[in-house]
Amino acid sequence: MSDGGNAPSWLFSFVDLAFLLLIAMTQLAQDAPGPDLGDIIVPRIEESATEPAGAVHELPWQLRVHPPEDAVPPFELVRDEPSEAVPAARLTLAELHGRLAQVKGSGQDKPLLAPHEDSRSQDLLDAVAALESQWPGRRRALVSPVLATR
Repeated sequence: MSDGGNAPSWLFSFVDLAFLLLIAMTQLAQDAPGPDLGDIIVPRIEESATEPAGAVHELPWQLRVHPPEDAVPPFELVRDEPSEAVPAARLTLAELHGRLAQVKGSGQDKPLLAPHEDSRSQDLLDAVAALESQWPGRRRALVSPVLATR
């Protein structure tokens, strides 16, 4: 073994072996859950499906958290409709809990959380807690990076 200032040759062999074992374990352990990086549910489309494309579906709910304003509650629960001309009424935290219970009771999916960048952290945490009280489960977040414009 040569030790001329470089790492010993056995170290490279060990790193190569560890890398090969890592590749083998990821290929063989298909049933084990992987890291929680994100997932997409892809529906299976049956060939005998006769429903036309663009069938009627429910629009998702969106829970918006607005920046603080004088005498205006920060929460807004709306359908995610692009043509919505009239904004929904703002809700206090107690009213939000009641509306979320109605949405859950009607069998709707969990609303998407859409906080404004200038909203208060406490309001955002209250919105998350309100959603979690009605739809407990795995917590996920969708984030969009903001690139610097300098």
